[in-house]
Amino acid sequence: MRERIHQILKQHWGYDQFRPLQEDIILSVMENRDTMALLPTGGGKSICFQVPALAKDGLCIVISPLIALMKDQVMNLKKRGVKAAAIFSGMPQEKIRITIDNCLFDKEIKFLYVSPERLKTDLFRVNLKRMNISMIAVDEAHCISQWGYDFRPPYLEIAEIRQFFPEVPVLALTATATPEVVKDIQEKLKFKKENVFQKSFLRDNLTYYVVKEQDKQGRMLRIMQRYAGTGIVYVRNRRKTRETAEFLQRNGISADFYHAGLSGEERDRKQQEWMDGKTRVIVSTNAFGMGIDKPDVRFVVHIDIPDTLEGYFQEAGRGGRDLKPSIAVLLYDDSDLRDLQRNFNSSFPPLEFIQQVYKTLCNDMYIPIGSGENESYPIDLAEFAKKHQWNPVEVYNSVKLMEKTGAILLEDDKYVPPQLMIPLSREDFDQLQKQESYRKEETFIQLILRSYSGVFSRYVTIDEEELARRAGCTRRQVVAKLHQLHDLEYIDYQPGTSLPQLLFVRPRVEEKRLFYDRKVYTQRKAVAAKRLESVQHYVTTDSTCRSRLLLAYFGETESPACGKCDVCLKKAKEQFTKEEFLQISEAVLSIYDECEDIKAVVERLCTCFDEEKIVNVTRWLIDNRKIIQK
Repeated sequence: MRERIHQILKQHWGYDQFRPLQEDIILSVMENRDTMALLPTGGGKSICFQVPALAKDGLCIVISPLIALMKDQVMNLKKRGVKAAAIFSGMPQEKIRITIDNCLFDKEIKFLYVSPERLKTDLFRVNLKRMNISMIAVDEAHCISQWGYDFRPPYLEIAEIRQFFPEVPVLALTATATPEVVKDIQEKLKFKKENVFQKSFLRDNLTYYVVKEQDKQGRMLRIMQRYAGTGIVYVRNRRKTRETAEFLQRNGISADFYHAGLSGEERDRKQQEWMDGKTRVIVSTNAFGMGIDKPDVRFVVHIDIPDTLEGYFQEAGRGGRDLKPSIAVLLYDDSDLRDLQRNFNSSFPPLEFIQQVYKTLCNDMYIPIGSGENESYPIDLAEFAKKHQWNPVEVYNSVKLMEKTGAILLEDDKYVPPQLMIPLSREDFDQLQKQESYRKEETFIQLILRSYSGVFSRYVTIDEEELARRAGCTRRQVVAKLHQLHDLEYIDYQPGTSLPQLLFVRPRVEEKRLFYDRKVYTQRKAVAAKRLESVQHYVTTDSTCRSRLLLAYFGETESPACGKCDVCLKKAKEQFTKEEFLQISEAVLSIYDECEDIKAVVERLCTCFDEEKIVNVTRWLIDNRKIIQK
């Protein structure tokens, strides 16, 4: 068994050895044991299910809430010569049927990625029973826990499908989970026996700093001037991504901005240019980074305080995946702390307001009670709020709370491509062709018919650039022609959109039944308040090592102080008299060039000074760029 999984690792990934814990996790799954893998960001979670799935006979179902990540992993598997497919909300029904049929009859397909909402649909469940399932992998498994920071009710459907495959193992994977969440995940997934593999969250090469700063842009710029290499800057809103990137550009830093409101094409281009090193710094909302494995990120800067420590740990953890020194800096001022509290307060609008927003959304989209299941609608929440004279922040937070009930899903990272169909019967179309007005448009309509089949029976996705190339004109001219034909009612043309999509996971219910138990609402608020307190404590404390604070939050209460974060450096400096600090500094500076590392410095000076003080002074000199770390 070991030989087989090592052979697969070498054949498809080119690695000779697994990372720590990967092999243990894989062997546990190979023995058909329900397994939970808790690996921090960059710990190689995907290999933990991809290798055993390739070693087993049958199809691996991978459940993931992130469409972009599903597409990325399917593409990467195909590049490695592995057949994989994905089904997610918003896909045309015909394409879903074709994908399911392929998974039923093509035995070479090894992975089927699905969104959790897909699990409850009749079409999927009926066909799932007919599939030869080898294992079930649950990515972002913290979403199944009511105590998790990103609870998603559709994840609860996973336990229900286990009854069809009682002997098939489940592998739950997550990068961030408190001990309470770890226990809850296993219970919700109906593990036969508790079985957790947990890698320490300790990141020796990553140094955490929290800096109180009025001039955050100036401090951010100085960080980038001091530390070479690639970086990420996280901000809270989309407007700020552009403003911050433009500030960096004006100051000679190659930077770009990224957020979920951009088209899929724009996001892919910006991300690739950053991955390739053409862009040094990417400024983003929390929409950026999931599933991106760039090893050489040297700094991650947060200009705004994140809402949760789980989110901060994941974002900061995108630095230093190559295990080389990197820094994570959180910049804040007093107004940020006030904003954090204000954001929390607005995150829980009154229950009656949430229900009113739900009712109005359904009415605006003409969805009657009992209808709408699995239907998706483009939505501009800012315009929706403006139309009804509501606070847009409260509307957005109301929608996010509706998600927690499992009623809807807001997909704000999704690009819907242009589609069209001819809403005429063949007989009506034949009559249309005899009309004089049709002959003026005949050439272009015939081009559509030659390019796409099935346009009389369903909507088909079109490529406007390709149509322009075939027609010998520009894309803008093609779009204008499509709109013209739509107005003439020759075609039904749906332009592509980057607007968020509102998916109705369940049929519409009477708004009073949306939160049928007020305890659920109250419980969500209490859990969120506890997380807020943890973030506030992390930001404002000046007595506990940053690394220890983060590790304790995730249950590692016995971790040592890192010795290099802002708190540890401050403590270290306070241990010295001014004369002693200067003496050790001069001694370190005089020999550092001759030494290979800090250990060698200590060996050279330990007869003259205390070893811990030598280490602390050396780290202070490195951090303040008095010497360059080797």
